[in-house]
Amino acid sequence: MQEHDLSFVRAELVANQPAPRGQKGFGHWLRRNMFATPFDGVLTVLAVLFIAYSLPPLLNWAFIDAQWTGSDRSFCATVAQGGVQPDGWSGACWAFVGAKFQQFLYGRYPIDERWRVALTGVLFVLLIVPLLVPRAPHKALNAILLFVVFPVVAFFLLVGGWFGLEYVETPLWGGLMVTLVLSFVGIAVSLPLGIVLALGRRSQMPVVKMICVIFIETVRGVPLVTVLFMASVMLPLFLPAGVTFDKFLRALIGVALFASAYMAEVVRGGLQAIPKGQYEGADSLGLGYWQKMGLIVLPQALKLVIPGIVNTFIGLFKDTSLVYIIGMFDLLGAVRQNFSDATWASPQTPMTGLVFAGFVFWCFCFGMSRYSIFMERLLDTGHKR
Repeated sequence: MQEHDLSFVRAELVANQPAPRGQKGFGHWLRRNMFATPFDGVLTVLAVLFIAYSLPPLLNWAFIDAQWTGSDRSFCATVAQGGVQPDGWSGACWAFVGAKFQQFLYGRYPIDERWRVALTGVLFVLLIVPLLVPRAPHKALNAILLFVVFPVVAFFLLVGGWFGLEYVETPLWGGLMVTLVLSFVGIAVSLPLGIVLALGRRSQMPVVKMICVIFIETVRGVPLVTVLFMASVMLPLFLPAGVTFDKFLRALIGVALFASAYMAEVVRGGLQAIPKGQYEGADSLGLGYWQKMGLIVLPQALKLVIPGIVNTFIGLFKDTSLVYIIGMFDLLGAVRQNFSDATWASPQTPMTGLVFAGFVFWCFCFGMSRYSIFMERLLDTGHKR
């Protein structure tokens, strides 16, 4: 009887093999991302040519030919080799930014009291960083300190008038401080209020639904400029005689309500994306309305609309520059205000100041965008990798 050949049965897993030479390395990355198709290759070549054409003059303007130090505009009107150019200085005037940097940060806040603004900023960073780090402990306590305790402490520090602190009226506020205060209050108020408005718009109670729909559609139907103008100019006309509100407080309320209307629509989109079975499953467990929303529906809905939420935050951060029209000076307003300083009136001053302001705005917006991507990946439980 002939013996039959036994099939080979592997008793252990095959060791990981290296990727093929053509599927790794910088060349593979270029082929996959830059030259995947002929059209992609053409766009890549055009982009490289554009960068090669525009980058050297930009670097010359921003760094090589720039003036970094000086006390007045005369330093930005002379070249490094000596002499004066007929058409003015060809490089950036960073000396202007250095001379006005304190005003760009604090506006006209009293110099001797600016330590209060710096202390408020340090407290904000110390509280928000652990809240943004996923593995940091005591999130609930951290959130209470940041959103409940910190605003009270910041109010007493920035406004003053108590505990021996000098009173500083809000018209003296300005610069990056105003931008951050408006953004923080707008973000902290718009998200919870937007969630309430979104739930109200999907409510089965006609009165609640109608109120939420009217508010959302009315606010979304007008630009933020109109809201700020109404809050600053028109609102005092409807108040009783002798009753008034601080202009900065009115701007805070207007910005927060405006952002809340847009946030409500973002959250509503997430609520509508949740399958009906999630609602029915929560009902079958005997959960009440707020338990169902807080434990089952909202966590899933908010995770789905993280990009929309952060996009609204970024838009709000940039829209704070519109308070310039009501006589308040945020970072961009403070930069533009200093263009009229005769000491620094030169052809390169406006461009340099605007580039500086744009770079600061970009840093904050880019940071929020990257953190949004990080949170999306962290909370992505749709499939296992």
